[in-house]
Amino acid sequence: MSLQTVLVIDDERDIRELLTITLGRMDLQVDSVGTVAEARRALAEHSYDLCFTDMRLPDGNGQEIIELIAETCPDTPVAMITAYGNVDAAVNALKAGAFDFVSKPVDIQMLRGLVRTALRLAEEKREGGAAAKTADSNERLIGDSPAMQQVRATITKLARNQAPVYIAGESGVGKELVARLIHEQGPRASGPFVPVNCGAIPSELMESEFFGHRKGSFTGAGADKEGLFQAAQGGTLFLDEVAELPLHMQVKLLRAIQEKAVRPIGGRDEIPVDVRILSATHKNLGQLVEQGLFRQDLFYRINVIELRVPPLRERRGDVPLLANFILKSLAGKSGENVGQLLPAAKQALETYEFPGNVRELENILERAMAMCDGSSIDTVDLMLPQRSVPQDHDGGLAQGSPSPGAAAAAPASANGGLDDYITNIERVAIVKALEESRYNKTAAARKLGITFRALRYKLKKLGID
Repeated sequence: MSLQTVLVIDDERDIRELLTITLGRMDLQVDSVGTVAEARRALAEHSYDLCFTDMRLPDGNGQEIIELIAETCPDTPVAMITAYGNVDAAVNALKAGAFDFVSKPVDIQMLRGLVRTALRLAEEKREGGAAAKTADSNERLIGDSPAMQQVRATITKLARNQAPVYIAGESGVGKELVARLIHEQGPRASGPFVPVNCGAIPSELMESEFFGHRKGSFTGAGADKEGLFQAAQGGTLFLDEVAELPLHMQVKLLRAIQEKAVRPIGGRDEIPVDVRILSATHKNLGQLVEQGLFRQDLFYRINVIELRVPPLRERRGDVPLLANFILKSLAGKSGENVGQLLPAAKQALETYEFPGNVRELENILERAMAMCDGSSIDTVDLMLPQRSVPQDHDGGLAQGSPSPGAAAAAPASANGGLDDYITNIERVAIVKALEESRYNKTAAARKLGITFRALRYKLKKLGID
């Protein structure tokens, strides 16, 4: 069996020698060159399993090498070697198609982890294993619409590298499923996938949850605890509702991502971590940056590549497929016959707006199965909310239409003053959200567009159990 080969491109002799020795000890054959011209010749004469390139070279830059490899040998992972703290160069390299990046001075332990991950990816591509995983994983991403075909194609591309991905989309569209598919189709599939809802962690516990702590570092710390970064070692950390992170935590998260290391509370030394960062939120992160509520540097670091998951109303043709899949899943869990949508019910679903997207469709069908006679689901069993209030051409309410506030506050009365009136509106909205999310407070908070902590406060204030 022939040795796997690596090409190292760097004009610093010390770096070339360090990488050659380190990679040689991993039973890899290493070629090293110091210029773009030499690199072009080497790539023309040989095929490599992995490539490292410096950003600045005497006769050009590493970006040229990345683009050349992406064009001529796209199955070869390439990692950029950047100066310490040069985040912009790293981000540009990832956007150009780099697999990952290494900062100088090179951390040997981190380098070895990157090499193992990259070579595993290259080997899977040669053996066709990645295609099999792609076909298997995408069976869970239901829909034949052009929008979903594009999402699937993008997932396949994103799974090939280590670039941070920001998954944008409304609540309920399936952002976590998309994150899982990116993880499962990539070289980290054998590692852990660690999802974390950033809005569900109390602010005072965030640092300990993310980075861990040492025994005795604070009251109640009776033993060492591993953080989420360490738990995701060798795999993927999915930051759901990343917009909910307070500013002080955004600073610490940015450092952890940039330096690929964390320091547990009470610890003296930083611990290298090898994780891929995927993040998501239903909010507009760009708008939050403009408002000063989200750090611009962190936004650029996690948003190297953006993947938008379309809402259900933009892919109405997928509703019957999704409904059939959900009904079969519900039947499998309950042991009952698979529910069948009558033509009128099917039409009602296809014309409904689905503000809660796929998650709302799941709730509607689960409720319908409980309400229907036998296994036939009619329109009345769906119990669909009334249609949205019609609007005029200027985006305002059409003449003669009741206002959303009046509709929502139907059980309330304005006789108790404005404060009582608003409180009643809040109460109705919160109870409705809780019912629609089956009293899952995290999901209800997301549906209402507020943080988990804000919902807990309002529940206590309104006396809702």
